[in-house]
Amino acid sequence: MIEVEGLTKLFRNGRRAEVRAVDAVSFACQPGKIYGLLGANGAGKTTALRMLATLLQPTAGAARVAGFDVRTQPGKVRARLGFLAAGTALYGRLTARETLAYFGRLNGLSDRQISTRVQKLATDLNMGDFLDRRVDTFSTGMKQKTSIARTLVHDPEVLIFDEPTLGLDVFAARAIRDSIRECRDAGKTIVYSTHVMSEVEKLCDVVGIIHRGRLVAEGTPAALKARFAADDMEEAFVSAVGNEPEVAA
Repeated sequence: MIEVEGLTKLFRNGRRAEVRAVDAVSFACQPGKIYGLLGANGAGKTTALRMLATLLQPTAGAARVAGFDVRTQPGKVRARLGFLAAGTALYGRLTARETLAYFGRLNGLSDRQISTRVQKLATDLNMGDFLDRRVDTFSTGMKQKTSIARTLVHDPEVLIFDEPTLGLDVFAARAIRDSIRECRDAGKTIVYSTHVMSEVEKLCDVVGIIHRGRLVAEGTPAALKARFAADDMEEAFVSAVGNEPEVAA
């Protein structure tokens, strides 16, 4: 489970002015559910995700991941969390199999556990054709599948995905969505950030819309479309943020 209450992050811009990148955001995500976090570039969603992943310290507010506080128990949070950041880099000289084994060992898995997990993930994500090739020979889709598998290798109970299908073709994106559905059906807690509104309707149980650092709307996709008299989530999103683009800090 993820519980977020009043989460806030302040930065100073180049003019030393205070910028509220995330402003008193609160939401919760239950096991076996996917919470979609939507926002334009610069809205604050990636900053919020990085605080949940213990990569940034909150300025104020609180967040608990799998029952552990992100401020005071970051090690326990990381042990139970898989985080796929947008643009995650991989080691080009390793094969996909070696990459997964490396991150499996970092997360305390035995060789036997690693072998079992690698085989399952390779099957689930259709990685068999490139599992033993070097990463620096991969297409964008192959790299993203490897990054997803790396995120899942230790079978964490909580997952955070930031733009997991960005730049992928329809087949690779579909394989990744299917894998994420399987994680949800296995009872995992999932936060999913994307710009692809069709994915929101297909995957997310609850959606939060963040604009200029604040959570401005929340509900099921059906409830949000009804609230804003919208035919689809794109229309609902535009209505929720008032058709205002984000501005650079």
